[in-house]
Amino acid sequence: MPRTTTFAGSTIRLVSRSPAATLALAGRLAAVAAPGDLVCLWGELGAGKTVLAKGFGAGLGVAGTISSPTFVLMAEYHGRLPFFHVDLYRLADAADALAGGLLDERQASGVTLIEWPDRLGAMLPAERLDIHIDGLGEAAREITLRTASASLRRYIEAAGQPDSAFAAVAPP
Repeated sequence: MPRTTTFAGSTIRLVSRSPAATLALAGRLAAVAAPGDLVCLWGELGAGKTVLAKGFGAGLGVAGTISSPTFVLMAEYHGRLPFFHVDLYRLADAADALAGGLLDERQASGVTLIEWPDRLGAMLPAERLDIHIDGLGEAAREITLRTASASLRRYIEAAGQPDSAFAAVAPP
């Protein structure tokens, strides 16, 4: 009789001691990105979400400068895969995001990275990778990657590759 395996989710927690380490982690994550992936960045202002987005874009081979799309709401870049960088900070809720055309079928061909995903509320898809960044200023950042999706577990595995710039912390 075939055995059925269920996936209960996966989490890894790391400590980034510098922006360069965060960029390197993001590059490793981008290396395993596939069309249709959704990556959500959680953290306070100044936590390093845009640093991670820059590293992700560089890892996808984006040649241009990646900056926070706070005022344009979404920037689209071309690399190995289309890269959609969305910043919902200035929006009140999911209705604003949908009315602004920030989420559409084009994103199925690339990777979408959303800063301030909490603005989507119940509209936030379950099939996603969440990256929580804790820490401000010159302090080290604790970066937690979590997914409930078996297909996105490849990000957890990529993040867990040995890297002297990171220190693993105990599982949550």
